[in-house]
Amino acid sequence: MIKLDWNKAGDGLLPVVVQDAGTKQVLMLGYMNKEAFEKTLTEQRVTFYSRSKQRLWTKGESSQHYLDVVSITSDCDTDTLLIQVIPQGPTCHTGTVSCFEAGDAVRFRESEKHNTFTINDLEKTIQERVDNKVEGSYTYSLIQKGINKVAQKVGEEAVETVIDAVNGTDQDFLYESADLIYHYLVLLKAKGFTLKDIEKELAKRHAN
Repeated sequence: MIKLDWNKAGDGLLPVVVQDAGTKQVLMLGYMNKEAFEKTLTEQRVTFYSRSKQRLWTKGESSQHYLDVVSITSDCDTDTLLIQVIPQGPTCHTGTVSCFEAGDAVRFRESEKHNTFTINDLEKTIQERVDNKVEGSYTYSLIQKGINKVAQKVGEEAVETVIDAVNGTDQDFLYESADLIYHYLVLLKAKGFTLKDIEKELAKRHAN
């Protein structure tokens, strides 16, 4: 059992940092009292104490975008929690993956790591352009054409990738591979799935 120093907590509340267990992205900051903490442990879904509502509040109770707990860790002073989760949808009420995407930012320098664009970033961009119905976006216009057109594009890109793997240059192969992955992620979105669903399927196979 995690030992927490509730005596340090202002008004009996401890700060809780919520992090995506897969991407390691910080999703939000909330607060827990003892009751919220115990409810989170029991249900394995994050429950906070809402300072504005003055009651326990399970994240996702209205939106169904629950935060399923993977692990809970206390800091060295036992007065702050880090909870790694599997989010069941956007965390922020604005529709973004993280509450920190919706806020203001000040940057002092860029790092090589910060400039790295991942497949998770691409999936997030696709989701946002489709969910927000961004006019003029190729992604949204492709989705509007229906599942058959999206699937057709995946097939076309797969064929082009295979051709360049055999007869093309390395750069041609990488270019077509990127096109294939992009269109596959659009197909996942069109079918209502995410990379996490693929990871779960792979995990099941790995377990066997």
